[in-house]
Formats: sequence, structure tokens, C-alpha cells
Amino acid sequence: MAGRRILITRSADRARPLASLLSGLGAEPLVLPLIDFERAQDQPALDAGLDRLFAGDFDWLVISSITTVRVLVEKAAERGVPLPDLLSAGTKVATIGASSRHVLESLGFSVDLVPSGAQSAEGLVEVWEQAPSRVFLPQADIAAPGLRDGLSTKGADVTAVVAYHTVDYPAREEMRLGARLPAAVVNSGDGTPSVLDPAEARKAFDAGTMDAVVAASPSAARRLAAIFPTLGGSRFIAIGRPTAAEASRLGITVAATAKEPTPDGIVAALESVFANEGNPQ
Repeated sequence: MAGRRILITRSADRARPLASLLSGLGAEPLVLPLIDFERAQDQPALDAGLDRLFAGDFDWLVISSITTVRVLVEKAAERGVPLPDLLSAGTKVATIGASSRHVLESLGFSVDLVPSGAQSAEGLVEVWEQAPSRVFLPQADIAAPGLRDGLSTKGADVTAVVAYHTVDYPAREEMRLGARLPAAVVNSGDGTPSVLDPAEARKAFDAGTMDAVVAASPSAARRLAAIFPTLGGSRFIAIGRPTAAEASRLGITVAATAKEPTPDGIVAALESVFANEGNPQ
């Protein structure tokens, strides 16, 4: 990994855990923010859902992204209550992967269900028990319907609300989702990676000096395809199968898909790609 230049398509604060790990391995992490997040336009619908959550109207709270956790942190602060107090005592919590579970538990939630296999919406649906249940699902405005529909097929009555909007970077200042998770929760590491603008990234792609680019979401893959006609010789690393599928649909060659959406999982995918290139069959 030493000497490799790795582009992370996230904001600097969200990229820092991976960047810290890459730096420790001798790589040069660089950051290109592509997407950002704004507060939901329909705040009354979100607040109504949270009121029902607090009142015990739901059996489950399902969280499918760390950004949703940031929304809940912001909402708890607005209401002047500790984050876990947004839930009634009888409501269970489910999430889609180990990293989300770590964040939730660090913030005081008890997580009752997380898939042990595929850490994705599909993985959660697979382990969901077939039974009637009332589910609150706050998620992105562009969230695919697979999680909502999959839970419904298992007998759940799903109330899905828009918790935040995914937008091109940068978000409007007055609408930007402002909540940040504590550094100890996200294991931020030391230092801030260098941030590139699109023009600088384009020069690196054209010159063939960027070894890999990491994308964490289908929306990031779409932005990459829209901004850059080519990634040159850079290897595209997808975080999650939905990101890999969208990249392939856009004509981007996927070199590897991280088996786990964690810094360690992403580094393992990168190391596998570079090792295989160095040892052709």
C-alpha cells in the first residue's frame, strides 16, 4: 500500500477514519467531496414520525445509514433530550451493518438486530422475522425501495419518511445537516486528509497518478460518472453491492467491492486489488 494515492469521495470529516488507516499503511489519502446532505424539507412529517416513535407506536426503528443517525442526533438536541430517549422503552432497533451498530451503541442505543452476512438492506431483510410488526424507517430521499418493500413482504407495516436529502456538494449552508458525531464514536484518527477540487482530481486521473478511487454510495458513483469522462488507470473500489451495481450500469469498471463497509474492509479490498495486479495468474 506504501506510496499509493487513494481518492476518497467523501467530505474530510467522514473520510478521516479511512484516511487515517491508509496513512498508517504508507498510502497517500486524498479527499474529493461529491455529495452532501440537507435537512428534510418536510420537517412536520419527520417530527410526526418521531412523536409516534416516542409514544411507542412502533415496534422497530430501522436505521440504514450513519447520516440518519446524524439526523436523530440533531432532532434529540432540538427536543432537549438524550438521544436514546427518542425511543419508547419497548421499541427495538435494527440496522444494516457492524459499523452502524458500533455508532448506535456508542451513542447509547441497544441494537437488537443486525445481519451477520451481507451488511446491506438485503441482508437485513434476509434475517428479518416473518411476523406482523410496526416499523419506523427514516431514510434518504433517494433511498431505493428495496428495504421498505422487503420488510413489507415479511409482514411489517412500514412508515417510511424522508429524514434528509442527498445533494451535490456543497449543500446550501442554511439547509446543511449540521450534526456531527463525536470523534470518539466514529474513531476519527489524527490529521485531516488533503482535499482536492474536481479540476485537481481530473488532472490526476488524466495523468494516471491516482491509484484508486473509493465510492461509498450509488449517488457518489453517479457524480463521478457525471464529472469525469474517464478515471484513467484508477481502480474503482465500491463500498457495497448497490454502489458496485450502479457503477457498472454507468460503465465504470469495478475493481473490487468491499466485503464490509468499514475502513478495514475497504483497505482489504484495496490490498487485494493491488496484490492481484502484482501477481498475475
